[in-house]
Amino acid sequence: MNSDLKKYIDIAPEVAKALATGEAVVALESTIIAHGMPYPQNVETAREVENIIRAEGAVPATIAVLDGRICIGLDDAALERLGQARDVAKLSRRDLPMIVARKGDGATTVAATMICAAMAGIAVFATGGIGGVHRGAEDDFDISADLDELAKTPVSVICAGAKSILDLPKTLEYLETRGVPVVGYQTDQFPAFYCRESGLAAPLRADDPQTIAAMIRVQRELGYASGSVIANPIPAEFAMEAAEMDRVIASALSAAGQQGIKGKAVTPFLLSKIVEMTEGRSLEANIALVKNNAVLAARIAKGLSAGA
Repeated sequence: MNSDLKKYIDIAPEVAKALATGEAVVALESTIIAHGMPYPQNVETAREVENIIRAEGAVPATIAVLDGRICIGLDDAALERLGQARDVAKLSRRDLPMIVARKGDGATTVAATMICAAMAGIAVFATGGIGGVHRGAEDDFDISADLDELAKTPVSVICAGAKSILDLPKTLEYLETRGVPVVGYQTDQFPAFYCRESGLAAPLRADDPQTIAAMIRVQRELGYASGSVIANPIPAEFAMEAAEMDRVIASALSAAGQQGIKGKAVTPFLLSKIVEMTEGRSLEANIALVKNNAVLAARIAKGLSAGA
């Protein structure tokens, strides 16, 4: 890391040691803590996910901005602070420099987590679901910055596909246009977050973590600047029915429209509304898929580390 970056970034000792010795490291976002789940499930889930990654032989690196410092790896106190605070900024690429300059607090989205992970030299990132093209984007051009970040930042994102609230066909088209590999893990279908299948074909398929690690290594050695999407379906026992989710999402979208919810506020509003309308079952599904992605990410990171 160059001296300019060191001015802004603090890497936790456990993460710094792993990076220095070539051990497997998995980045984790913090928006899921500050904006994606209610307290205390958010902090409990964050700790459980970190422990899952450690149990798989990798080192977790949850990323956030605290007091203007980009933190790569958080201790228990920092997780609690993020989980309970109500004034934490939601950071994507455009927001990160200003919050750092103001010495503020911010939780990183997929895009910002990728940026910070790449700065620290972390190539694998586990999350719930990526952002994408929002429904109605042909009218308002609402497209998540996650998609462009995937095209220009070399971090592989292990997720349960894109969030079901999005326009999934357009999201896949956008990723294809930007040249981002989208790999279905042990599936030929692109998963839809709460649901194992979206009815859309996954462009690529891999059946073991080693194959994915090999692909990432080849991307790196060929000089590709892009990342990749590793789409890992939610475990079957936690998956929700597509027809039910379609009805719930349609109702949540209608409520967002009626209340004038726009921009970065849309996704947290919709996820909260969906939790309410499914009587908490969607939250259980969300937690289960994040944990499932953490396991796969750790195994991919281990494979990448072994072949480095």
